[in-house]
Amino acid sequence: MATATKKNSKIRLQPLGERIVIQREESEQMTAGGIVLPDSAQEKPARGTVVAVGNGKLLDDGSRAACQLKPNEKVLFSSYAGENIEVDGVEYLLMREDDVLAVIE
Repeated sequence: MATATKKNSKIRLQPLGERIVIQREESEQMTAGGIVLPDSAQEKPARGTVVAVGNGKLLDDGSRAACQLKPNEKVLFSSYAGENIEVDGVEYLLMREDDVLAVIE
């Protein structure tokens, strides 16, 4: 279990259960051909870095399955997964562990 904190902030994000906090990667500002994209034309990338993880999914027998992800892992997730939240001007995604498709190594 890990919490997300910003250096000069008193706010801590501790996801519950099978939820995780991800910081999305920045979108590309320019195409491969050199065309500059305005903000409205940029797609949000479906990849990011795990910032904090919950304590795992609650199973039918009352025990918890440990989270498979760890902080600082790079991951791919579904495009419309999670809820956007903002803490001290930094945008994060709060989503279920199941919404992560792969870990990038």
